[in-house]
Amino acid sequence: MVSLKHFIALQLAEEPVTPPAVQSTTPALPDGARVISREQHRISRRQISDAALQVLNGLHQAGYQAYLVGGSVRDLLLGREPKDFDVCTDARPEEVRKLFRRNARLIGRRFILAHVQFGREIIEVATFRGSGKDEQARSASGRILADNVYGSLEEDAQRRDFTANALYYNIADRSIIDFWGAWEDIEAQRLRMIGEAEERFHEDPVRMLRAARFAAKLGFQLDPAIEAAIPRCRELLREVPPARLYEEVGKLFLAGFAQQSLATLQRHGLFSALFPQLDDALGREDQGEARELVRLSLDNTDARVAAGKSVHPAFLFAALLWPVLLLEQERLMSEDKPELVAMQQAASLVLEENRGQIAIPRRFTLTIREIWDLQARFHRRGGRRPYALLAHERFRAAFDFLVLRRNAGANLALLADWWQQFQSADNDGRKQLIEAAQQEDRGAELSLGPLPASEAKRGKRRRRRRGPRQKSESAVTAEAN
Repeated sequence: MVSLKHFIALQLAEEPVTPPAVQSTTPALPDGARVISREQHRISRRQISDAALQVLNGLHQAGYQAYLVGGSVRDLLLGREPKDFDVCTDARPEEVRKLFRRNARLIGRRFILAHVQFGREIIEVATFRGSGKDEQARSASGRILADNVYGSLEEDAQRRDFTANALYYNIADRSIIDFWGAWEDIEAQRLRMIGEAEERFHEDPVRMLRAARFAAKLGFQLDPAIEAAIPRCRELLREVPPARLYEEVGKLFLAGFAQQSLATLQRHGLFSALFPQLDDALGREDQGEARELVRLSLDNTDARVAAGKSVHPAFLFAALLWPVLLLEQERLMSEDKPELVAMQQAASLVLEENRGQIAIPRRFTLTIREIWDLQARFHRRGGRRPYALLAHERFRAAFDFLVLRRNAGANLALLADWWQQFQSADNDGRKQLIEAAQQEDRGAELSLGPLPASEAKRGKRRRRRRGPRQKSESAVTAEAN
């Protein structure tokens, strides 16, 4: 690997970047700002990723200000391992790209950012934001639509949302700059808004979801001003693009603190803005099974994250939307739709309606649909059907979902046990399981009594029409064996 010194020398030698005049280690700060020296805090450079250090030192060596900022500083002070590292600087995005060349690319519309990549790690580099409100494009409700306004370190600190996210680790002297009393807020485990909470929520309604996420993740208490502003502003979430809401839902429910996120969202009335139909279903007295299904699915997700295992968004969304699907199917069946037809139509309606609220990517909605569709096929255990279902690429996810439904209280214990045995049985054992299932199914049909005369005749006519071309299930099974 190329050393940092050699890397920077190569970049500067190819096409010199005109740096600003080298500034003092800490710029002039407003009254009330606090500089926490290296001796006073616990953050060591050994805790910062090599990629982040290369970016910070590269900017500093080129004469720019460079700070580690946001959640990474907060998490390091709390003794947590940061998920990622963000950097802010007075260098413009094009200057960052010129400095790091092939490793950097520019992204973003509302605010242009530079992504600098070293290996598999990407460091997000943002230029200090300005406070020029006259230059910001806003909606009628005050939501910021475009915001490419650059400013100073002090202005950037004013633009941050929460005090705990507005700490700046200065690579020049390894101090921390605290503009808003974030040090005391972190020690008190308090989440406090910078500025007037209601105004900040109008600027970006997603900040309400971020407040809920940080409270759930960190175990912080929301400041009373935030709690008071949320009920007056939560309808603003309807203006947020569904794709952005999907990103926030992923951060809330797929990062290892899903149960706490649900409780916090429900406590502040924000869950209904994300899942209105599910929120209604969970509030009904007759939906105890639905509540248990959601609880178990979130528990399982948190357990997998804690164990370092992967989590699939499609499985979680399949579980969260299943209670809504069943209610919609029940409504369609009340209109004399056959059960399977009602299920198919309900799935389409639920996914289409949800797309207007949270834009689940199509690659996940297809998987959700397959998990749902395979639930009915678990009941068909005759002939070659179990073998075909076992070979389906979504079998494992669908079976896990079947088990989840059983654990939530659905009457599926015998069926889930049968499929568990079928997966582990040898060829002879699978034949015996299929024969036993066929006898069980025939017994269930006999217990219902003879078919009405009209249906029996219709069945005979259908068999005569098919003639010798249609083989019975038992014949197919015999040939397969």
